Amino acid sequence: MNLACLTVTCATVLANAGIAAGDLAKAPFVLANSARVGVPPRGLPALALLKAAGAAGLLLGLLGVRPLGVAAGTGLVLFYVGAVAAHVRARAFRTIAFPVLFLALAAGSLALAAAR
Repeated sequence: MNLACLTVTCATVLANAGIAAGDLAKAPFVLANSARVGVPPRGLPALALLKAAGAAGLLLGLLGVRPLGVAAGTGLVLFYVGAVAAHVRARAFRTIAFPVLFLALAAGSLALAAAR
């Protein structure tokens, strides 16, 4: 495993675990952003579960279960493509940088995991 893969994947795991915790806690910034894109508060636990599962899968991929890491990376990329699309549809451009950043991290993790 190379340093780039370890660094990008760890950053992706930490970012997704952090935002999943924010979703579960219904942090004010999460509630405001989800309202802007039309996600009701009752949908946040499901989104948190998906983000946490992606983070866990990437972590297990780092620990040697490579196919699971690739699958988790793929799932996170698809998830964040949907999040970016939701922001575009809602014209929530002020906060689009966050899902774009998470998408970039997930795509980087997936690319590096698939290349190993």
